[in-house]
Amino acid sequence: MFNHATNHILDVVCNLKKPNRMKIGILKEEDLNSILQNQVSELFEQLSPNKKQIELNKILESKNQITLAYCTENDKIIGIASMCNYRVISGNKGWIEDVVVDKNARGKGVGRKLIEKLLEIAKQKELSEVLLFTEDHRIPAINLYNKLDFQQKESRIFTLKKK
Repeated sequence: MFNHATNHILDVVCNLKKPNRMKIGILKEEDLNSILQNQVSELFEQLSPNKKQIELNKILESKNQITLAYCTENDKIIGIASMCNYRVISGNKGWIEDVVVDKNARGKGVGRKLIEKLLEIAKQKELSEVLLFTEDHRIPAINLYNKLDFQQKESRIFTLKKK
């Protein structure tokens, strides 16, 4: 499923609470295929079943400053998390979104490993701040972010959606 011959995939074998071997990696445009696209699409539907998805090849274009971390178990994607990075007057920043772990793989540390991978990359890119968004009802995610030393900002997020 993945192009293992490419040198740029950052695979880290992690032994989580189960004896199954899971891998954390960074998805690149050249690794895409229909099986991978379908697995990510199905997984994302668990997070936001009513949101229209953008195709992975458009997300992973080189001009789009995005890092998409994934976790596999037995060649099946069981978790994803993305981070975009951008530069503004106040610094080089990252924004983490679309963190989702398959409902059958929750509680195994997959979300933690994905966020830790993105934070490792944020450190390499010398980002001054990493922001993330989660909805109030996602209590396990909020607990994880608190354990990873994220602090709730005293600010509000506003949105203006395309009509």
